[in-house]
Amino acid sequence: MIGESEQEKGGRTMDSNKLSRRGFLKSTAAAASLAGLAGCGLLPRKAAVAPKAVGEKAVVAPKAVGEQRKLNIACVGVNGKGDSDMRGVAASENIVGLCDVDEKRATEARKDFPNARFFQDFRKMIDELGDGIDAVTVSTPDHMHYPVASYAIERGKHVYVQKPLTHSVWEARQLLNLSRKYNVATQMGNQGHSADSTRLIVEWIRAGIIGTVREVHFWTNRPIWPQGITRPTGASPCPPELDWNLWLGVAPLRPYHEDADHRGTYHPFKWRGWWDFGCGALGDMACHIMDAAFWSLELGGRSFSIQAESSPVNKETAPAWSIITYDFPEENGLPPVKLVWYDGGKKPPRPEELPERDTQWRDECGQIYIGDKGKLIAGTYGESPSLLPKSKMTEFLRNRPPKTIPRSPGHYEEWILACKGGRPSAGSFEFAAPFSEAVLVGNIAIRTGAKFQWDAKNMRSPDSPQANELVRRQYREF
Repeated sequence: MIGESEQEKGGRTMDSNKLSRRGFLKSTAAAASLAGLAGCGLLPRKAAVAPKAVGEKAVVAPKAVGEQRKLNIACVGVNGKGDSDMRGVAASENIVGLCDVDEKRATEARKDFPNARFFQDFRKMIDELGDGIDAVTVSTPDHMHYPVASYAIERGKHVYVQKPLTHSVWEARQLLNLSRKYNVATQMGNQGHSADSTRLIVEWIRAGIIGTVREVHFWTNRPIWPQGITRPTGASPCPPELDWNLWLGVAPLRPYHEDADHRGTYHPFKWRGWWDFGCGALGDMACHIMDAAFWSLELGGRSFSIQAESSPVNKETAPAWSIITYDFPEENGLPPVKLVWYDGGKKPPRPEELPERDTQWRDECGQIYIGDKGKLIAGTYGESPSLLPKSKMTEFLRNRPPKTIPRSPGHYEEWILACKGGRPSAGSFEFAAPFSEAVLVGNIAIRTGAKFQWDAKNMRSPDSPQANELVRRQYREF
């Protein structure tokens, strides 16, 4: 739901000289100095590391699960958004494992699922429960989506991963490759993708109801957490129930910190604005608000040019506001289209057909499609789609285009059925990964501050070395 934070994930501290279990990370880069960091028992690890591309190791085939048997699901992150993900799948399936780096925030989950084993380290949970797990939900801060999901997939587990799918562009491509290699059922947690309203938008756009779409504008009130700030100095005592090393995971070491009101500077909610952990306003909401546009206009995997303007950008956090323009040229018979993203209180020009008092214009988030024969407006998750002016809707609904996209049995149900051998979820990584890649290039545009071309197929910019440096990141051993 809007405003819910994805919860931090689990882990028990590994030996300080060891990598993640079974060679998850390979040392490929020299370490930056980690001396002088304090708090939470942090120990310097051997090196900063970069993830390895999908290799040629033997594939672990997922266990066959019949429609009649319940899935055994392990949940990584069980508070905040993790709580709703856990309960969403628990409605029909078995919860056998709970994982969270913060034991206190896992209290309710442990009470409500007393038969599930609890862990702080996701690696330990997946390894110890082994064949007792069919599937894993991943509801952690963004920077740990890929480490957890890839670890599970390589062990033959189906995965449900919160949005944005990953923290970096490279990781999204890798998860797609891994999901194909290990033949697992996948889904990203953008619940609007399963909604009838999103399917209506796709059907209306493809039926040409507003003609050829030339522009789409999206807006959100995010961030609702601190951004445009620099890192605080000093360190705070770490709560005993929190394993700070495991919360940091693959991110660079930094001390645990609380503000003057003793609220966590990073954990449990404010992590989203920090580049090391989150993807800012774009990462929080774009996979919701831009979903119907990418689906209906078939934008995933297409190349584009991109440019961002924003409030001042620093190396620590996303800016207080940004406007990002994607220009997709004609490609393989698909027409050119411009997408514009607004956050931090910025909004597109109000369509003249829409009164200023209209509730959809006053909403905190929304999307407007501009075609050469009309316009369409909808909410965050595609809800309440309407032609503009809205007086057109009465006549339109009498002759609406036929439904051509199968309706969803439910957001979590789609994934569960796919895990049991049904058709793949509409929001599987086949759709979600290329979509997330394009979203995350928006953050690269913010950080470079310059217009550049993006070659989607080769996952690089032909004219911006600076952008290419931000496609993937180095990992810390933990």
